[in-house]
Amino acid sequence: MLPKANRLKKKKDFERVFKKGQGFKEDFLYLKIIKNNLKSSRFGFIVSKKFSKKAVNRNKIKRRLRGLIRIKLNKIKKGIDGVITIMPGLEVTDIWQLEEIVNKLLKKAELYEELRAKN
Repeated sequence: MLPKANRLKKKKDFERVFKKGQGFKEDFLYLKIIKNNLKSSRFGFIVSKKFSKKAVNRNKIKRRLRGLIRIKLNKIKKGIDGVITIMPGLEVTDIWQLEEIVNKLLKKAELYEELRAKN
């Protein structure tokens, strides 16, 4: 599970990310990010009913994404708020495909610490 310090919870935080954030898209995942002036990065996840009518499926994909982000937190830049939105049509058969898509998305957004250190 994603630690509390790394979760976006409040509606105003989500709104700030959506209004002023920069967006990146990879397959059926959409990431919006903005700087947060904190010492940690925070993430939120949105899965609409268009993705699946069943709450079980929506919660399952959110749990998988939270787990992937938790594992990658030490590699992700600090001081970022991010919201990952899952678009309808994401047909992921296993966690490895989802991890590959998340890696591509984070690289595209240049959120990995190693990429920043090389520049």
